[in-house]
Amino acid sequence: MPGEPGRRDAGCIFCKIAGGEIPTAPVSRSARVIAIEDFNPQAPTHLLVLPVEHYPTLGDLSDAGDATLLGELFDTATQLGRERGGSGGFRIVINTGTQGGQTVGHLHLHVLTGRPMTWPPG
Repeated sequence: MPGEPGRRDAGCIFCKIAGGEIPTAPVSRSARVIAIEDFNPQAPTHLLVLPVEHYPTLGDLSDAGDATLLGELFDTATQLGRERGGSGGFRIVINTGTQGGQTVGHLHLHVLTGRPMTWPPG
């Protein structure tokens, strides 16, 4: 995955969104985490929660040792899942690497809700 962990990657679409180069209406934003609507939703509600700084994969963030950022990503995803999913529940998915289904080389969490989720997912 391109880009150096912890910095912005000029060619990364999520870095451009987080940096304001590509306009979007964030669902949630803090200094380190942004949440947006997915452009290709796979459920009635499909949000993406991503760090503002560039981490290509979950492993890169883990290797960086930033447990605080990892916690904020999960806290944001959980809060949005509860708000949008109500008592019906929600799913959080992280695709990591090409075999894991990751198509954008910037760590992001999918928050899916609004319909029953099946198992196995893929």
